[in-house]
Amino acid sequence: MSKERVLVVGCGGIAGAWFPPLIQEKVTIAGVVDIKRENAQQRLEKFKVEAPIFTDLRKALRSVEADFVVDLTVPAAHCQVTCAALAAGLPVIGEKPMADSMAAARRMVAASKKAGKLYMVSQSRRWDPKHDLTARLVKDGKIGPLTAVNCQFYIGAHFGGFRDKMPSPLILDMAIHHFDMVRCITGVDPVSVYAKEFNPAGSWYKGDVAASCIFEMTGGVVFTYVGSWCAEGCQTSWDGDWRFQGVKGALMMEQGQPPRGQVVDARNGKGLLWPRKDIPFRPHGSSTSACTGPCAKCWPTCAPAKSPRPTATTTSSRWRWSSPPSKAHARAGPSPCGHCSRRATIYSFQALAKALKLRS
Repeated sequence: MSKERVLVVGCGGIAGAWFPPLIQEKVTIAGVVDIKRENAQQRLEKFKVEAPIFTDLRKALRSVEADFVVDLTVPAAHCQVTCAALAAGLPVIGEKPMADSMAAARRMVAASKKAGKLYMVSQSRRWDPKHDLTARLVKDGKIGPLTAVNCQFYIGAHFGGFRDKMPSPLILDMAIHHFDMVRCITGVDPVSVYAKEFNPAGSWYKGDVAASCIFEMTGGVVFTYVGSWCAEGCQTSWDGDWRFQGVKGALMMEQGQPPRGQVVDARNGKGLLWPRKDIPFRPHGSSTSACTGPCAKCWPTCAPAKSPRPTATTTSSRWRWSSPPSKAHARAGPSPCGHCSRRATIYSFQALAKALKLRS
């Protein structure tokens, strides 16, 4: 990608995950905005970046020559930031969730259409190789037609800050990953949902931080989701523990490991429980937890080839290496780190924004 200029809005904790991939994608950080000047200053100093600091977004939009905006603010500010940037003629890539209400989300969509500029929400888990593998196994019919999907998520997360005070922190700020994952992996969309939010005894959150949901999906698939962000002990991975049930068998994705699956052996089927056999496939990497994406340590050796590279025009992506992976990389685990996922997301956003600009 050519060297583009970005205005980064929001310099809280999540900004620390975005500065490295922006820099490695050779994007010039043309300016930073935060209501707390000290936050912006700390980020610039940490990553050795020189850029003007603003505490007022509109002033920054008038003063900085940028090609796009990255919105890393809290969910309640996404609508205001995105609409202002789009109105200024700049494409926007923002952190999830898209907005804190449907009304705000619709205003953002309308602003994008009116401005004729791209607005993209980052969903970094789509770039995870084990999620891509699971999606391909489902698509290829390895377990037969899909009938049901289950996801359990239990993490005791002591963030502090805005999440402890926001309403619906699990649904808005975490479960949105899982809701996107089920669509990405299965290719089905929600039709209706029953959801019960609650705040368990002992919770350190102000808002409802646990939920049980039953989704009716297209194609008659039923998706059940149970989650809590204040669950101590026996925790799941941040991806959640998944079961994809088909007519012929099932796939399991648990504790951040690559999927495993079984199908019924119908040829020898008789009696109460029919015999089963494992689904043969070659998982990506080993069972360790190291990064398998082209992160800062292995990028020079294991960079994705310039053509093709990941794009957001497909529901998932597979890394293609420009040279054979190093021995260290070959021992790496089942998924890329957040750094690699965001780098792929940034590249995809740039490619789409340029494509739309050329088309207009």
